[in-house]
Amino acid sequence: MSKYTEIDVSQITAYSIKDRYSKVDLGQFARKGAVDTSSLLDALPDLLCAKDLKELITACKVAKNQGKAIILGLGGHVIKCGMAPLLIELMEAGYVSAIAINGSVIIHDYEIAHYGTTSEDVGKALETGSFGLAFETCYNINNIISAGSEAELGLGEAVGKAILEEAPNRDLSLLAMAYKLSVPVTVHVAIGTDIIHQTPCANGKAIGDCSLRDFRILSHKVRELNGGGVYLNFGSAVILPEVFLKALNLARNIYGEVKNFSTAVFDMNQHYRARVNVSQRPVSSGGKGYYFIGHHEILIPLFIKSILYN
Repeated sequence: MSKYTEIDVSQITAYSIKDRYSKVDLGQFARKGAVDTSSLLDALPDLLCAKDLKELITACKVAKNQGKAIILGLGGHVIKCGMAPLLIELMEAGYVSAIAINGSVIIHDYEIAHYGTTSEDVGKALETGSFGLAFETCYNINNIISAGSEAELGLGEAVGKAILEEAPNRDLSLLAMAYKLSVPVTVHVAIGTDIIHQTPCANGKAIGDCSLRDFRILSHKVRELNGGGVYLNFGSAVILPEVFLKALNLARNIYGEVKNFSTAVFDMNQHYRARVNVSQRPVSSGGKGYYFIGHHEILIPLFIKSILYN
């Protein structure tokens, strides 16, 4: 028994997500389907980041053709920017071997799948202490995680399976479609960073159990990057760059050589950990790293559509 006093979460006040204002809904999401990106790519100069983008597109196509892994790392803002349909399209075309996400992704993905909206007004809600306390989101996801731990599932697998079985908008859920396509989604949770950790039903043992299992699943998949794979970090500045570095180290320790692959960061700013832990250190002994700065809602669709339809 700790000698320190915890906050009593049993006194927390929740509300229904149906009563919450959300900034994002399904009507704002990106769209699947063919587009002609060849003219635009041809118009870009073969210099600096334009040249890098063309090289990375080619690297992804070569990796797929050679059966090498293409692993995505995602932050929650990518889902809030409506990228799920395009990421699903990329999966369906066989370009995704695994997806690593932080804890916020499952929250936005779950809300979109079940209620068609996500992303509350944080500043306004924080003033009243109601931020993140939508009953359905917190209690349902925590119950899924607890059940997933009992079934010895990874966190991403548990949530994806539940969404696929229950949600009306399952076709727009990244986790559900990944589960359907047998693409592992691994969730890497930092306790206290996600809204669902505020409620009394949050089970730290279950969260840790499922998330650690996911880390080991990711580490196993990382070995498939060797000799031409691609790791793409979309919008995670800290957690996933750190997770990827440790997963790569573990894979090298157990399986031996994992090198000569490509890495890339797509984010709205340059960040230290993303730069050194994704685009520099992992490829220092072979391969190439890239760093692209731009808005997710512009750069990621350009990149994905160029892979699929150029």
